[in-house]
Amino acid sequence: MGERIKVTDAEKLALLYERFRDVCLVEKEVWKEIFMPRDITQGPVRTNVQDRYDVEIDDPAIEDALDANIPRGSQSLAAAIQEYRANISFYRKT
Repeated sequence: MGERIKVTDAEKLALLYERFRDVCLVEKEVWKEIFMPRDITQGPVRTNVQDRYDVEIDDPAIEDALDANIPRGSQSLAAAIQEYRANISFYRKT
């Protein structure tokens, strides 16, 4: 298993929280992995190459609360993610 690096950059976290919401809504469950396109500075882009992220929710009750908001739609889930964002961590696998 590769080394994991906790994501702390505010801009990257905002994207990960948004992607987390979208994945939850599409899949109707809280995933433990999130996939985001790599940052490309120049040259050709391979769209099938992605960074891999682990998602950790530090309290099972919070995971249940997020899960309960999925059927309520995007705005409810986004509000729950915003409320519990201190308990949701993303780790990029290297």
